[in-house]
Amino acid sequence: MTEHKPIPGFALFLAMTMALGPLAIDTYLPAFPVLAQALGSEVHAISLSISLYVFVLSFGQLVGGPLSDRWGRAPVMLSGLAIFAGASFFISQVTSLEGLLAWRAVQAFGGGWAVVCVPALVRDRLSGREAAKLFSLIGLIMAAAPAFAPSLGSLLLTAFGWQSIFGFLGLYGALMVLVLKASLFRGRQQKPKAQAISAWRRYGAVLATRPALRYLFIQAMAFSVMLLFITHSSFIYQQHFGVSPGTFAMLFGANIGMMLVMNLTNRRLLGHFDPHPILRVGLLLQALGIGALLLVLSFAPSLSLFLPAMMLTVGAMGAISPNNQACYMEYFAEHGGTAAALMGALAFSLAGVVSALSALLPGTVTAIVLAQAACSALGLLLAWWPRAREAEKEAAA
Repeated sequence: MTEHKPIPGFALFLAMTMALGPLAIDTYLPAFPVLAQALGSEVHAISLSISLYVFVLSFGQLVGGPLSDRWGRAPVMLSGLAIFAGASFFISQVTSLEGLLAWRAVQAFGGGWAVVCVPALVRDRLSGREAAKLFSLIGLIMAAAPAFAPSLGSLLLTAFGWQSIFGFLGLYGALMVLVLKASLFRGRQQKPKAQAISAWRRYGAVLATRPALRYLFIQAMAFSVMLLFITHSSFIYQQHFGVSPGTFAMLFGANIGMMLVMNLTNRRLLGHFDPHPILRVGLLLQALGIGALLLVLSFAPSLSLFLPAMMLTVGAMGAISPNNQACYMEYFAEHGGTAAALMGALAFSLAGVVSALSALLPGTVTAIVLAQAACSALGLLLAWWPRAREAEKEAAA
C-alpha cells in the first residue's frame, strides 16, 4: 500500500476526537452524588449510565464503521460529533434518571461514529511500524484527557453545577466539528473507492481474515483490565484505602502518568522492533503488575506498595494498545472502517460485560484484582498463540 504523509496536526486532531471517550466517562464521575440527588435517584443507578455509554458506543461503532467505508470518513465522523454535541446539551437539561439514560445512549451512539473513524484514517495513510508510531502518538496526546477529566469535572461542578459538565462536553463536540471541517476535512473530500456492498459482507470479509482475529480479543482483554480498575477505582482508593476525593484524583492521574511513560518508551522501541514483540512485552508487564498487586494484598496491604503495582498494570496499556491496533489494522487495506468498528465494539462490549459482572464479585480489592488476572492471562495466551496462519499469509504475500 502507498503510504501518505499525514497532514500537520493529524495526530492531534485524531487524539482530540478519541478523547471524547474518556471525557464522556471520567469528567462527570465527581458529580455522581449531586446528580443522584438532583434526579431523585441513587448513586448506584447513576453508575448505570457508564455501562450504557460503553455498550451503545460499541453499537455506534458497528454502524459507523461500514458507513465510513461506503460514504467516506468525513461525513460519518462529523455527523457523529454533531450527534454527540447535541445529546450532551440535552443531558444538561434532564430532570429524571430515564432522561439521563436516554440521552446518554444518543450521546454514545454519536461518539461511536466519531471514534471509529480514527484507526481507519490512520490505516488509510500508514501501515506497519509507522502506523504503530502514529497510534502511539495519538495515545500519548489523548492520555491527557483521563488525567485531568475528573479534576475538570470537579471544578465545573463546584463553580457552575453538574449541568455545566455536560454543557462543556457539548461545546467540545461542536468545537471538534468546526476544527476537523477546517483542517482534516478541508475542501472537497474524495469518495471511497470501495464497492457499494452491504455491511454484512464487509463484516464477513473482516471475520474471514482469521490471523487478525486474535488481536480483537487481546484488545478486549487488556481493555477489560483497565476498565475493571476504572469501575472500582473509587471503591479501591476512597473506601478501601480511605483517601480524600482530592487525593483520589491524584492517584487516578498517576496511572495516566505511567501510561505516558510507556507510550514514550514504545515510540522509541518502534524505531528498532516490529509492533508484535513489543505488544508481547507490554502484556507481560501488565501481568507482572497484577502479580505484584496480589502479592501486596496478600502480604503487605499498604497504599504505598499498591499504587506502583496498579500504575504498572494500567500504564502498560501505553505499550499494548497502539501496537495491537497496528498489528490488527495491518490486515485491512480495504474495509478499514469496518475492521476498526469490530475492534472497538468488541473491546468495549466485552469489557463492559466484564465490568458489569464484576458487581457480582465479593466486595474486596483482591476479588477485583483476580478478575484482572483472569483477563490478563487470556490476553497472554492469545499473544503467544501459534503464528502458523500468519506465516502462511506472509508467505502468500
